[in-house]
Amino acid sequence: MAVDMLILALLGLPLLASALVLVLRDRPNLRDGQALLIGLMTAACAIKLYGTDDGATLKLLSLAAGLDISFTPEPLGKLFALVAGVLWPVATLYTIGYMRGAGEKNHTRFMFFYAIAIHAAMGIALSGNLLTLFVFYEILTFSTYPLVTHKGTAEAVQAGRVYLGILVASSVILLLFGIIGVWVLTGTLDFKSGGILAGHIDPFYVPFLLGLFAFGIGKAALMPLHRWLPVAMVAPTPVSALLHAVAVVKAGVFTILKVAIYVFGIDFLRETGSSDWLVWVASFSILAASIVAMTKTNLKARLAYSTISQLGYIVLGAALATSLAASGAAMHIAAHAAGKITLFFCAGAIYVAHHLTDIKDMNGLGRVMPVTYTAFAFGALSIIGVPPLAGAWSKIMLMGGALDNGHLLVLAVLMISSLLNLVYLGEIVLRGFFAKPSGKMGHGLKSNVVQEAPLAMLLPLCLTALMSLALFFAVDMFILDFGG
Repeated sequence: MAVDMLILALLGLPLLASALVLVLRDRPNLRDGQALLIGLMTAACAIKLYGTDDGATLKLLSLAAGLDISFTPEPLGKLFALVAGVLWPVATLYTIGYMRGAGEKNHTRFMFFYAIAIHAAMGIALSGNLLTLFVFYEILTFSTYPLVTHKGTAEAVQAGRVYLGILVASSVILLLFGIIGVWVLTGTLDFKSGGILAGHIDPFYVPFLLGLFAFGIGKAALMPLHRWLPVAMVAPTPVSALLHAVAVVKAGVFTILKVAIYVFGIDFLRETGSSDWLVWVASFSILAASIVAMTKTNLKARLAYSTISQLGYIVLGAALATSLAASGAAMHIAAHAAGKITLFFCAGAIYVAHHLTDIKDMNGLGRVMPVTYTAFAFGALSIIGVPPLAGAWSKIMLMGGALDNGHLLVLAVLMISSLLNLVYLGEIVLRGFFAKPSGKMGHGLKSNVVQEAPLAMLLPLCLTALMSLALFFAVDMFILDFGG
């Protein structure tokens, strides 16, 4: 299949799935079955695209001279499309099990906006310029808002206000002005290997322009613009998985990394020292969010702050401005996606099977849910960075990038963060397998009887846990060379 047809398929298949969800709303088995089938087709197209070397551009619409809605699948974009494409059918199967097992209402509306969000993520991944990226960035924001407010409670509505307020305000006030600035300075918005800003801007002003992008891309949850992420945890667990692993936050850090590489250029950033300030902002986010995570006893809240910390790794990789660090950041997009979606899948399985949300109530639960807790351990060890799990490689590459750029203190940040990861994630595993049951593990629960979540939830979390293992051994396929 030609590259332009693969691009159209990756953009169009999620839209087809969303339309069929509405058409088949009164036939739930067909509605959910087609979504799963189209998800598998999307995954196949993403895998096919990742294996191609053709960087052909597909132009869909021209608004004015130099202002096009166009798509160019460069290596980083193909990696993000692969992550979103492969995880979508897995997340869809899990969603089917969760929504039915938890008795959630408005399943059709949920599946419709879920598919639109994947469409938007694909548009971001394959965007050929800043204008296209911005359009799909906004589509992703508005398509995920109904998912955050899905429950319809006062708490969910308030969370939606915070979610929409921060993400829209940051993109319109900061990101849009950054994009306009690039257009005024260079006369183009196209992504280009090596960047487009060198020779067009006084180095003194580069940190300010970078700041517009770093904080304007609110989905990256860089502190202090992170508050939307933990409050959005009021949404059903499949939404949390979408937010943290498949689309939203990954779209944020992917955008920061893409802008650093293809707009600023990592050589230009390193030579001018324009991203040094961002190194320390990202380092602060990494450590501060890890410390906050340790104080949370609600499982999803702890995982939310863990995500904020892990996103800091990817921003850090962009800010270090070396090829090795940027490659480590790209690898961390894939590694964190597999590990964190596993953790959220497990959190949802615990809720559906035993209606537990507080870590203090989960003592001994690992003996009742051995498959779920084993998968959780795999995901946790990858996030921590323990071999042979995928997160080990990305952290090693980031450390090497820090050495290349002479940022020795960043090594300490990464090591301290890994120790904090070990504490707040290791506690959950240890409580589950070794602590004495607290007596609050569900209604009438017997600690010697296995009571797992439905198979439609159990299978996806096992698959994603194995992905974290497989990524470690297939690392050569996911190391990208950005030069510099």
